[in-house]
Amino acid sequence: MKKSHLIGFLTAFWLSACQAPKSPTYQFQVSDLEPNLITLSSDKFMGRMPFTEGEKITTAFLESEFKKLGLEPGNGDSFFQNVPMVSISSQPSQSMEMKSSKGNLILDGLKDFVIWTQRTDSVVEVKDAELIFAGFGIVAPEYGWNDYKNIDVKGKIVVLLVNDPGFGTEDVSLFKGNTMTYYGRWTYKYEEAARQGALGCLIVHNTIPAGYGFNVIQNSWNSSKLYLDDRGKEPYKLGFEGWITLPSANKLFELAGMKDSELLAKARKADFQALSLGVAASASIRVEAKYNVSQNLVAKVTGKTNPEEVIIYSAHWDHLGIGKPDETGDSIYNGALDNASGTAALLALAKAFKSDAQPNRTVVFLAVTAEEQGLWGSAYYAQNPIFPKEKTVANINMDGINPYGKMKDVSIIGAGQSEMEDLLNVELEKLGRYSAPEPNPVAGYYYRSDHFNFAKIGIPALYFGTGIDHAEKGKVFGKQLQDDYTANYYHKPSDEYDASRWNLAGAVDDVQLLYNVGKSLANSGNWPQWKASSEFKSVRDRYMKSSPTQSTDK
Repeated sequence: MKKSHLIGFLTAFWLSACQAPKSPTYQFQVSDLEPNLITLSSDKFMGRMPFTEGEKITTAFLESEFKKLGLEPGNGDSFFQNVPMVSISSQPSQSMEMKSSKGNLILDGLKDFVIWTQRTDSVVEVKDAELIFAGFGIVAPEYGWNDYKNIDVKGKIVVLLVNDPGFGTEDVSLFKGNTMTYYGRWTYKYEEAARQGALGCLIVHNTIPAGYGFNVIQNSWNSSKLYLDDRGKEPYKLGFEGWITLPSANKLFELAGMKDSELLAKARKADFQALSLGVAASASIRVEAKYNVSQNLVAKVTGKTNPEEVIIYSAHWDHLGIGKPDETGDSIYNGALDNASGTAALLALAKAFKSDAQPNRTVVFLAVTAEEQGLWGSAYYAQNPIFPKEKTVANINMDGINPYGKMKDVSIIGAGQSEMEDLLNVELEKLGRYSAPEPNPVAGYYYRSDHFNFAKIGIPALYFGTGIDHAEKGKVFGKQLQDDYTANYYHKPSDEYDASRWNLAGAVDDVQLLYNVGKSLANSGNWPQWKASSEFKSVRDRYMKSSPTQSTDK
């Protein structure tokens, strides 16, 4: 964004804010967060898995809290938005057999690969399907990239590399270098493989470019996954989606007479041509499909002067339910940080907006379902918005609130996307804090939480994570805290609230910041825009007309 445009935007924002009625700003306390955090992450809520008793307990609790706070229903006269879904239980064969003229290879399920399906057939059978190495599996015209050019993969299995071609090259002109784009996400790779008509898709797992260990993927073995109920639309679906470990992929490449380093080098070039591995694979999946309805929860505080203009705070209420026991025998995935903390923050913010003077714009509090299963609750909302996207000013998303104590910084997820970051920096400066780019851009977090579905329909979306600059012990210590969470708590039963381990002073600071950003925008006439380099700018531009209160970035 040009400097002159940024100055114009911030000037317009401040003028608008100065004209807004002054009111005391709510000051958050630990007591605003801790009780609901403890409740939501307790064993009683059984890990908050959609389609379980845990969902019933969770949604009833949230509705009750919204009512206690005196909030208005956000969907007509209801606090609920029904989300029709299907739960698909995939039970793969215990092995996958691979044959070639040079020999055979047997891969063990769970240990060497994990597969599942979105199809609802009782059995999905894959018999001697040809394997095609299709590089990164990307079709990106704006980058002059097409890994599927000159090849027909219908009825075949594509084997793909994780992340983007630029990862590990230090070349920011190759996609975005080490910063993951949406093309690097596994969700995109499966979607594109389906668009190409492939029978199946195996992504080669590599911990560093994937952003997590294979153990996270193993949690999907023989488990059920949730998807939106698309009966009647009948889109094409892959026979199976899945991952293969790097050591197993290397054995596969050796069987094909190739080396992974050579294939990687070829795949990083725009003129790469997908090639057959000369190997055929066989496997099967037994399927059980159950249709049901999950629920988003929606509450609001109606604006005083511009009630039709909306700011949406979002957080996902769900987690992983009851699953594989850990080494202590604990099988409840409580999800205290992920995302009981964000849901508790949503309730705290709702309390604050209801307690303070009525904002000029309407403020919505949206607790979405099935984030852990693929961002489905927010995807359904984006496809069926209660509040028109043309009237939705911005989205502010919360997915994990700082449990480590006071931090000097926050981590902007997907830095460089929208002017929401500029508003955030204004409020940070008031508090004597600062923002920094996310420490692990390779992980693609901007595409891994619910704000992404708002971004996909053009709504400027802000998501910031916990910083690493610990107020007392510095950046190295702060980074160690985050690394410890990823290694020992993320998506494990151990993600529980423990007062001896958690320090909510930093959470209070971050929720205060979230409130200050939202309140300033709610009492402003300004419309934050996408920055010129954002892939979402053109989406917004297609349906929004500029007005005197909107900044432009051309």
